[in-house]
Formats: sequence, C-alpha cells, structure tokens
Amino acid sequence: MSAGCCDACTRRSRLVGRLAGHLEQRRADRVRIREVLALPDERLIEALGGLLAGEIAAEHAATDPDAVRAAWRAAGTTAVCRHAAGYPAGLSDLSDAPAVLHVNGDPGRLTRLLGAEAPAVAVVGARRASADGLQLASDLGRGLAAAGVGVISGMALGIDSAAHRGALEAPDPRTVAVLACGPEIAYPASRRRLHAELADRALVVSELPPGTPAYRWAFPARNRLIAALAGMTVVVEAAERSGSLITADLAADLGRDIGAVPGSPASWHAGGTNALLRDGAHVVRGARDVLDDVLGPRPADAGEQAGAGLALGDDLRALAEAVARGHATIASLVAAGNDPGAVLAGLTELELLGVLERRPGGRYVVGTA
Repeated sequence: MSAGCCDACTRRSRLVGRLAGHLEQRRADRVRIREVLALPDERLIEALGGLLAGEIAAEHAATDPDAVRAAWRAAGTTAVCRHAAGYPAGLSDLSDAPAVLHVNGDPGRLTRLLGAEAPAVAVVGARRASADGLQLASDLGRGLAAAGVGVISGMALGIDSAAHRGALEAPDPRTVAVLACGPEIAYPASRRRLHAELADRALVVSELPPGTPAYRWAFPARNRLIAALAGMTVVVEAAERSGSLITADLAADLGRDIGAVPGSPASWHAGGTNALLRDGAHVVRGARDVLDDVLGPRPADAGEQAGAGLALGDDLRALAEAVARGHATIASLVAAGNDPGAVLAGLTELELLGVLERRPGGRYVVGTA
C-alpha cells in the first residue's frame, strides 16, 4: 500500500475518536495516556468504555471503513496509516505511534515535508511570549524553511504560531502544524486565518479524526508527535514548568537533538530554556546555529567569500549593495523597484550566508561575520 488508510487502521482511528471523551474523563484518574493509546482495540475499549464497553465494541465491529473514509473526504481531509509508504518514518520510533495520521492540505506534501529524507525541526515555546521571543521564532521559521528545513509546531498562541508564520514567509513554506483536535478544526479559534493558510500552502496533521474537539489530554499526546516528526526540537522561550519542556523531554527520550535560546536569568521566559542549556542542550542564537546542527557546519569561509563578492550571483550582490547604500528594509527595497518575492528570498539567503544581519524593527545591516 503506497498511500491511504487500510480497513483495520480506519476502524482504529474511528475508535480513538469515539473514545476521546472517555479518555478525557479518565485523565482525572491520572490514567497513563500513552500506555492507553498503545493498547490494541479490544483492550482500549475495556479500559475506557466503562458501562458502555459492550455497546462500543458492537459499534466497532460494525464499522464500515468505506463510510468512515467517505466522511473524512467530506470534511476535506485525507489520511495515511502506519502500513502505507507515506506514513512519516519518525512516528515509527514511538511505542504508541498512532495508527493513522489525518491530513488537512495536499497529501502530496506529506513526503516532501515529513519524508525520511526531509530534514525537520520543531520550534516550540511559551504562549505568553515576549516580543523578542516572537521575533526570533518568526526569524527561525523563515530561515529554516528558506534553507529547505521543515518547521514543525503546534499552532498554539505565541512562539508556535510565530514560527509557522515565519516559515510561511519563505518562498517554499515548509511547515507542518500538529493539532490536538481534528485537522480541519482551527484551534485556537483565533488562529483561523493561520490554519487556513497552513492547509492551503503547507500542511496540518493530527492523529485525531475530523470532527474531534480539542481535549486536555490530547495536548501532551500531540507533543509526542511533534517531537517524533522532527530531527531536532528548539525551545525559544519557556517557563520552568512548561508544555514545551515536555516536548523537549520526549524528543530527548527519542534520541533527538535539543536546542534552546538563552535568556536573562531574571526573566521567567527563560527559566525553562536556561535549564535545558544547563543540562546540555545546544545553544541557539538564530537559524544558522540550528542549520549547523541539522545539516552540518557550513564552510568556515562562506561568509568571507560572500562578503568579498566571490560567491554571490548578480541578483544577490545587487541586493546586498542596495542594503549597504541604505535601503535597509523590505519596504525600502521594494519601493526601489525590486520584486517583493525576490527581495524576501534574497534577504533570507544573504542572512543565512552571514552577508546581512537582521536587526530589531526588520532593518538589515551588512554582517560582521
């Protein structure tokens, strides 16, 4: 099977959606969510069904996979199961890997964004982020996507959404939102426009079938997917007790690299990230640090060659010279007659090469590297 969802996994997905509310009720009993999600169908029903277990078992046995798949299509979604070639390889490292990954967006992007040969980085952090944190998350998303690295996050308020938006600014918007509800549902609702753009230009995925609302248990469960889909997890800002640190812990358990942005010891925004750095996380100051970890170090003289004009094409050299002459913002460069898309792509490439540096307020200066 090269794509789609087999009958057994289709039934399993419907069952997980059917029992999602039951699992929420059991969350208060401190039930181990991941252990429950790893149970086979019959034992899952026994564990969560309660007095309705017999009824749910009968429903499950009578499930028509074709009808379920038709309902998914009617919701504008597709799905890939763990037996299909398109199933992301990273998820297979989980002991409780979901049987089905539901997709909102072009399913053809699955392999390009989440395939075994597609590098990806999770960028996560505080919902109540600082202005500097939001700017850095956006810059990370834009720089990573421009370099061909996928940006994985959870579309939450704050750092997550900023990382997605930054990636969407790249010429090739390589970003995937992993939700704790059905993939066609914008959660939080204030991110409807972002959700629509991600589905249109990138990808939105979830282990929960269409129509499933967001439950509290589903957020930490979602975090394990973010950690598994990415080769590295970067925490931009986080308090000392934060859901982002759960994602980092899950990534570490999977043998993935962890990165963190350092911050002032006096700031609560940096309590969690500084703790990660104390415990050995990679220091992340910008996209170049992450790219060195994910793709390997760039040639040491790349910045010097570019600065000397030896490694730049005519368009990039002209753009760098325009910045040096004082056209220090995107608006100024576009007003000077440059194509907006070419300006954005060129500035990103020059920044990654170290030729330019982006300063607060979106101004560019000639780099010092």
